[in-house]
Amino acid sequence: MHKRKAFTLIELLVVIAIIAILMSILMPALNRAKEQGKRAVCLNNLKQLTLAWILYADDNDDKLVNGDAEETGTFGPPPTGACASGGRHYQERPWVLKDWQDGMTLDQKIDAIKGGALFPYCGRSLKLYKCPIAGREEGREQRQRTYSAVDAMNVQPYNGGPMIKKRTEIKGPSERSVFVEDAGATPMGGWSICYNRGNAWHDEPPLRHGNGANWSFADGHSEYWKWQNPDTRKWNVDNEGDWKDVVRPGDVDIYRARKAAWGKLPD
Repeated sequence: MHKRKAFTLIELLVVIAIIAILMSILMPALNRAKEQGKRAVCLNNLKQLTLAWILYADDNDDKLVNGDAEETGTFGPPPTGACASGGRHYQERPWVLKDWQDGMTLDQKIDAIKGGALFPYCGRSLKLYKCPIAGREEGREQRQRTYSAVDAMNVQPYNGGPMIKKRTEIKGPSERSVFVEDAGATPMGGWSICYNRGNAWHDEPPLRHGNGANWSFADGHSEYWKWQNPDTRKWNVDNEGDWKDVVRPGDVDIYRARKAAWGKLPD
């Protein structure tokens, strides 16, 4: 009689344990690689949006596109359609129309993007307006757009900050942010950070990729910033509480974001 060869129960359990150990080692590495790939796509989206922003200025006597997605008012004639500033964006079509209001359908949000001034310069690609890892966040309705223009780039002079209307006014374009990932709860007209109030956040710190976020700059490049202060990663999703508009001297993350958003800061 021939003996049949087979694995014992102990041997099978050992093999399963080894596979489980290998999976526990490999999965974090695979997840990191997956995130890095999506981060690269997001960086490219921001780069392409900024190149479209540059092309728009080239075609419009160096004027910057209206970066306010109708959050502070429309772009119609004053006084009936002017924004709160008294018509700062009169006859300036926004880069995207109002697409952030609660209750809007996905089709309405898509139409708002297509109706914006930058859409023809983006190769009419909707993918450029949304980070690939974004979805339904913190119970909010799903967004079709996850990027915002910073206030200084023809959005609004929030907190007394200097708003720029023409590209020739930008000093140090490689250090001046144009678009940023907006992962917060506030309306996405533009991304605001304090100017005169001091070293303080206003809108939530951009935070979608690990412990940091992607930014684009006026010279056309984009880059990833990893936040240094652990508190930066604890923003309140409702944009409320004791973190907002509170001056934090010495916070390197706030200072870096303010500098990129506004350029030269008050003494």
